[in-house]
Amino acid sequence: MSTAYEVTVRSTHRGLRYVDGRLEKVLEPGRYELPRPSAFGRRRPKVEVVLVDMRERELLIKGQEILTADKVALRVSIITQYRVVDPAAAVERVAGYEDRLYSDVQLAARRSLATMTLEAILTNRNQLSEDILRDVETIATGYGVEILRADVKDIVFPGNLQDIMNRVLAAQRLAEAHLVEARTKAEREGLEAASRADAARVEAEAKRAATRIAAEADAEASRIRADAEVDALNRLAAAANAYAEHPALLRVRELDAMQALGANAGARLYIGFEKHSDRLTTD
Repeated sequence: MSTAYEVTVRSTHRGLRYVDGRLEKVLEPGRYELPRPSAFGRRRPKVEVVLVDMRERELLIKGQEILTADKVALRVSIITQYRVVDPAAAVERVAGYEDRLYSDVQLAARRSLATMTLEAILTNRNQLSEDILRDVETIATGYGVEILRADVKDIVFPGNLQDIMNRVLAAQRLAEAHLVEARTKAEREGLEAASRADAARVEAEAKRAATRIAAEADAEASRIRADAEVDALNRLAAAANAYAEHPALLRVRELDAMQALGANAGARLYIGFEKHSDRLTTD
């Protein structure tokens, strides 16, 4: 009779080898021979292998009635995806790691919901899932379990509370949209008013500049006319002085004028001689 028997650990599992009730080692996938207990009273070590599933699994926590921060009772269902990463810790540190994980997720959901109002839950449902995952993942690592996801699957509200809240939220969103529209309109009108004010300021500055330039041009023209008049007067004064000093020059001017008039066929000359003066008359 064989004194050993075989145990196969599949690739999806790990085996915990116990010798006389004490964990000896973790068995990787493969086939192992274990000694059989003696049938003739000769004592041999008692060897056992406990198989631990290492695959990803889901844990559904259904219909947990929990109070929110504003004392509204909700029924929440949570689905948790997890896997064992340390088979020795999962079996040795807690009596049943699945039961312990169930309790930890349930308590994390209660703690998170107790700090959230109903409105916050409706508007940011992902926060609850994030709070549960953050709260549980460190605790679960202590007994060899890795939390992959912890999502809120369903939230059931009492009576017609959900419809009421939906209408309230819809009204709030509409009010926010109207507020945004009013702000946008006010900003647009403000920009238009500022633009008009800038245009009026630029136009006024342009008018002032044009008036100043026109005034400067008029002043310059007046100065030029005044200079021309002064120059003409100076010339006349100089001519008068010359005629006074040299009377013959005046006579030459008179002859030049008469010659110019004589060239005009329509001009008439009347020459009269008086005792002390000569008179020149023209028609």
